[in-house]
Amino acid sequence: MTLWTAIWTAAIICVGLKTLGYLVPPRWLDAPRPSRIADLLTVALLAALVAVQTLGVGQQIVVDARIPAVLVAAGLLMLRAPFLVVVAAAALVAALLRLWGWAA
Repeated sequence: MTLWTAIWTAAIICVGLKTLGYLVPPRWLDAPRPSRIADLLTVALLAALVAVQTLGVGQQIVVDARIPAVLVAAGLLMLRAPFLVVVAAAALVAALLRLWGWAA
């Protein structure tokens, strides 16, 4: 299988899945259970993405300046700080830790 064959196969599968989504009756999606599952699935996928981007480098788990930065960001978000303040504070924490050599 060539790369282009794999790309076209994946594209066709994606279009097929999207088409199947349009064929699902709306009353199935309006029920409380599917709505709740969709909400929880979104949060779970976002949490997994944050964990992978924070701890992962290739196939390894790496503990570095990103972990304290994410913890600072989470704390500021819980305190309802503005988003730009959260991003700036997390970046400052990571930069200072790297500068001081505490977390490579």
